[in-house]
Formats: sequence, C-alpha cells, structure tokens
Amino acid sequence: MEYIDLSHTVFDGLITYKGLPAPVICDYLSREASKSFYEEGTSFQIGRIDMVANTGTYIDCPSHRYHDGHDLSEIHIDQVANLPAILINALGHQAIGPEFFFHLNLTGKAILVHTGWSMHWNTTHYFSGHPFLTEAAAVYLKENGVVLVGIDSHNIDDTSGNRRPVHSILLGANILIVEHLTNLDQIPASEFLFSAVPPKVKGMGTFPVRAFATKF
Repeated sequence: MEYIDLSHTVFDGLITYKGLPAPVICDYLSREASKSFYEEGTSFQIGRIDMVANTGTYIDCPSHRYHDGHDLSEIHIDQVANLPAILINALGHQAIGPEFFFHLNLTGKAILVHTGWSMHWNTTHYFSGHPFLTEAAAVYLKENGVVLVGIDSHNIDDTSGNRRPVHSILLGANILIVEHLTNLDQIPASEFLFSAVPPKVKGMGTFPVRAFATKF
C-alpha cells in the first residue's frame, strides 16, 4: 500500500479563511522550563494551540450547519476512514455542476473534486474566484448516495454571495464535507481509499484532519 498525504500543514500565523484568525502555536511548557521537574538529561515540551476550527484541511459535520446535526463526537468511524473513493477531474472549471458526476457509481463513495486551486494556498489569490460545486451538483450527489465530498478549493460553495446551498444540502443529508485538500494530482486514476479522521470532540462541527488516500 502507498499513502498520499492530502492535507496542508498548519503553522503559526496561517490564514485559512480570510476574516478568521490565524492559529497561535506556542509552548505551554517549554523543553528548557521542564528540566526543573525531571532528572538530569530529561526534558519534555508541552505545546499549546489557539485556533478556530476552520483551520488547515478540515472536515465539516452536520452540526456545523444545523443545531441538531451530528457533531464530531457523533459521527461514525466508517464515515471518515477507508472510504472507497472517486477522483473527479474539474481542472479549469469554476462552477462544477452535476454533469461531472454522470455515469458514475457514486453510492457509498467519497467524492474528491480536483480543481487544482490548492496551488494558490497561503496566497491572497486563494480567497476569491475559487472553484465550487453548484446547488444542482449537491442535489445530484445527495440523490446518488455519496457519503463524503471533498474539494481542494477555498470553499465547496460559491462565496461571492451569502448563500451556502451545497453545505445545506450535503450536511442536511448527513454527508460530510472536507475542504482545503491538496495533492489530489498525486492520486492515481485507479481505485483508492480516502480517510479524514477528526478528533472526537463534543459540541464541535468542524475540525482539522490529516486527510490521505490509500493506493493499492
């Protein structure tokens, strides 16, 4: 098996979504300060991170959109780990409609939409004019029984207005969303598995993940 890392690195000061604060990553207990607690030659570092949940490559659960939706502690492992997956080539397209998914067996699959937009990651260009799924695409994916949809773009929805129909449709159907993927060009055309496992946190609907593809 071969593993392909599909996640961006989270670092101190990273801006994932314009208008949201960057993470602050620092020591809670530094290695030097810890030396006073242990025998000579022994030291530890305890790190601390202050961040919003929408940082780096992250997963959206239903409670991100709906107050009564499942949160991170309520989703099942089989919704986020070793999912049979399909890679969709949407390079050069902004509005990605249902025609990209026609004639595919989507039931029970994770759908990863490759737009190439991750090349703009950590630049000002990343935040505007990005590719997105249309409302009709979201309806089609829902009707065809997908379990998760991921995209290597700034948002799965069109952010030029204040509507978010794709989030509403998919999360309303308990279909998880992974945004800000990268390295989708490294995934082979053959079959692969997708994983994006978040921590089990009560009361949160979004959190960074270490997303990856497993190639056989």
